[in-house]
Amino acid sequence: MENPEKKADNSRRNFIKNTALASSVFIVPRHVLGGVGFTAPSDQLNIAAIGAGGKGISDIKNASVNGRERVVALCDVDFSGSAAQSVKNFPDAKRYQDYRVMLDKEKDIDAVTISTPDHVHGPAAAFAMQRGIHVYVQKPMTHNIREARMLTQMARDQKVVTQMGNQGGSNPLLGMIQKWVDSDKLGAISKVQIWTNRPVWPQGNTFPQPDPSQKPDDLAWDLWLGPSKKIPYTPNLHPFNWRGWWEYGTGALGDVGCHLVDIPFRTLGLHYPKDAECSVGAVYSQMWTPDYHPEGCPASSFITLHFDATDKSKAPIEMTWSDGGIRPSHPDIIPADHDIGGAESANGVLIIGEKGIISTNINDSSPLMPKLYLNDGTTEFGPETEDFPEPEYGHQRKWVDACKAGFASKEHKELTSSFDYAGPMTETVLMGNLAIRSYMLRKENAKGKTEYYGRKKLLWDGEKMQITNLEDANQFVGRTYREGWEV
Repeated sequence: MENPEKKADNSRRNFIKNTALASSVFIVPRHVLGGVGFTAPSDQLNIAAIGAGGKGISDIKNASVNGRERVVALCDVDFSGSAAQSVKNFPDAKRYQDYRVMLDKEKDIDAVTISTPDHVHGPAAAFAMQRGIHVYVQKPMTHNIREARMLTQMARDQKVVTQMGNQGGSNPLLGMIQKWVDSDKLGAISKVQIWTNRPVWPQGNTFPQPDPSQKPDDLAWDLWLGPSKKIPYTPNLHPFNWRGWWEYGTGALGDVGCHLVDIPFRTLGLHYPKDAECSVGAVYSQMWTPDYHPEGCPASSFITLHFDATDKSKAPIEMTWSDGGIRPSHPDIIPADHDIGGAESANGVLIIGEKGIISTNINDSSPLMPKLYLNDGTTEFGPETEDFPEPEYGHQRKWVDACKAGFASKEHKELTSSFDYAGPMTETVLMGNLAIRSYMLRKENAKGKTEYYGRKKLLWDGEKMQITNLEDANQFVGRTYREGWEV
């Protein structure tokens, strides 16, 4: 005879996953079971973390909503590191090192947070969604454009609730920028300039040397590699410095670009870019020739993307991105003693129209501080401090509430970074990386000299997901996977 408790839990999970198709379910009222503030077990979400250290600590903690939901399992390749904090926060959660084993064994998981290095985002999210599990995935949503397109469609097909972890998208102060755009304060908007002081990790140098003798005893190195090619243990990759290497990370764009690009992409209603072009800073050898490392991100880059006009922008948009501490010139309309973007102008966004400029900061920082400068001398500034009652603007809690309400619910449609939005935005961010990697394409010409043949404006067919004027660039739309880790 089936265990009554297991039968009840299976009914609860089926309800949560199929709310969009069901109209009601029997849930014992809270006041009957435990008084005011009590959450009935049948009304709790069973959540697991894939990547329990680093950013995963706050992601799973915020998704638990102060214990309102159940954290039933934690997965991490090394629980001796920062993931130990999640174990301390949720001592009763079962522990795994392989998310595939966890999701196949723990049949009652309703939703997962994914806070791994970038190269695991797509495979882990796909593995979960194929099992009908709701997913919250850290930014960037995926490691490459192909994965973003596939996961966006998979979420629709599987009818699962999704959210990307660019928590600044839930910052209410973005509403000020949206209001300025929608009320035509700037007139026709034709240019966006974005910049950052990233990278703040090693980038632009030679790949670190393997040294298996240094591998920490508790680190499951092969599981950390995941879909990437198998190599011996290499120091200075785990737990953080992987960001600057294409096999695992997505550089400054994948890190802070998902916050900065999000602001104009969201408020101007942008879609796929039409083209991409870039230049990068190079390390010079003793022969005074540029030395580019095709397996790694450059120390600095400058990227230009063009977009068609939208209902909100009213004119074609040119978007530029610069990293490595390179920032645009200070506009004359903004007083010389005012920072552009954030503090000390280290990161920022300028949205430039015919009537003025919006200057703002990375949208997950405190404060966002949107500023409006008009040609007639009018200014309007956001608050100098932010005071919101929930951590990270309730970004994870809203996702949890939407998981309970269902795929077709109002709550899911109102999420600021469900895959329907985050997918195209992530593709735009990763188009910059496609341009960088194409810029480094080289071959030896008939005269025996190195020819960099990818240094051109790349024309992009967004619907077909294809560069139309340089076939070799299309190798960077996706990636090669190790067997057993495919998307």
